[in-house]
Amino acid sequence: MVDKEFLSTAEVAAVLGISRIAVFKKIKSGEIKAVRVGRSFVVRRNDILEIAGKIMGPRRKEEIESAVDRAIKNYGEAIKKLGEE
Repeated sequence: MVDKEFLSTAEVAAVLGISRIAVFKKIKSGEIKAVRVGRSFVVRRNDILEIAGKIMGPRRKEEIESAVDRAIKNYGEAIKKLGEE
């Protein structure tokens, strides 16, 4: 995967689990900061976590926290060893 500084509206929609139309509405309302490139909008990759925290519902946040907890429980030692390399 290529590390990109900006994500398209379609990519933002996929990451946040919302429609592209919802992304455009949130850009228009100012909930999502975006940069206009020609006729399109792009969103800084670094802004996605902040956006996700504001947009994601509590149920989705709990699912993510649960997945992170499981990953740490199951692979914590391996992750620590990889971090040491």
